[in-house]
Amino acid sequence: MQIPFNKPYLTGKETEYIREAVASGKISGDGLFTKKCHQFFEQRYGFKKCLLTTSCTDALEMCAILLDIRAGDEVIAPSYTFVSTVNAFVLRGAKIIFADSEANTPNIDADTIESLISPKTKAIIAVHYAGIACDMDKIMAIAHKHNLFVVEDAAQAIDSYYNPFGLNPPSLRGGARGGAGVPLGSIGHLATFSFHETKNIISGEGGMLVINDKHFMQRAEIIREKGTNRAAFFRGEIDKYGWVDIGSSFLPSDIIAAFLYAQLENLDDIQNRRKEIWQMYNDALQKLEREGKIQLAKIPHYATNNAAIFYLLCANKSERTKLIKFLSLKGILAVFHYLPLHKSSYYQDKHSGGELPNSNAYADRLLRVPFFYELSAENQNLVIESIFEFYGC
Repeated sequence: MQIPFNKPYLTGKETEYIREAVASGKISGDGLFTKKCHQFFEQRYGFKKCLLTTSCTDALEMCAILLDIRAGDEVIAPSYTFVSTVNAFVLRGAKIIFADSEANTPNIDADTIESLISPKTKAIIAVHYAGIACDMDKIMAIAHKHNLFVVEDAAQAIDSYYNPFGLNPPSLRGGARGGAGVPLGSIGHLATFSFHETKNIISGEGGMLVINDKHFMQRAEIIREKGTNRAAFFRGEIDKYGWVDIGSSFLPSDIIAAFLYAQLENLDDIQNRRKEIWQMYNDALQKLEREGKIQLAKIPHYATNNAAIFYLLCANKSERTKLIKFLSLKGILAVFHYLPLHKSSYYQDKHSGGELPNSNAYADRLLRVPFFYELSAENQNLVIESIFEFYGC
């Protein structure tokens, strides 16, 4: 392909820091660079406690264990999301109650959540699609009213905020606050992030669990360390460690953390560049939206844009398929995103709800175009011009 969909960006210090980690003599979990990464996130965003994991999937599985999800429990989640969002809870025996997306964004429609709650409901999963905030004031208010837990799946939402320039709504849990608003990942009881190579900040594979409720902090360390209190032992808090709970090996090598820390040092530069690329796409394609040929992403008034994804909505699935093929012939790789989980081969027989028309529509119409730090203006213009050519403009 002449223009790939994604290309991992290296800041230049990744291999230098990896060498430092190796030279330190400790390349297993919770080494020097892991601690640096934890400190970065806790200081910059006010997260109460951060724990790097080998993936966002692992962080979600830790959430399911921390919330003591068991067979018979119900968890409310959007259908338009990646399978890891719900699979973590299915593994613990939960039944997923799928909610529809909003009409204007792929995020969970907060206005539909309350009608899905039953005596068996244990948690609500809020997925911030494309790094754009869900309506967290509504979601937290519902959770508080019904005594439910909220997990933010912030896989795509690093450096994105809720309620920018506004007052802190009373139902939000807090976190560091500046002019940008409340950081996503600091609002729910728990939150998860991804550092997969397609994300803004990467480590190849990798993720992070954020614990905002102090009641989960000690147990989260134990679960992450295979069910042992090993972390407390290494801090000198106990004279020996043993098996005290269930858990698994969720902590990543310090080599992964070393790579990640090089990225975090350049977060502002990476974010600024991605926002430039996003804005160029958005400005250029406005004409097609005004003519009714496509729809562009909508940013709610309570959300910021962290430029995680650039997508457009075609008229229907057939048109999107034709556009993907047309761009491919031009040497441009564009892709669609999720299939609705309530219609998946694994869960369709277990889904007891309705059709979820907005989730279905996003699955059929949403198209993601090439988007990465080193995308040149020349190649970006070629993508834009090719889209205009497809629509006869």
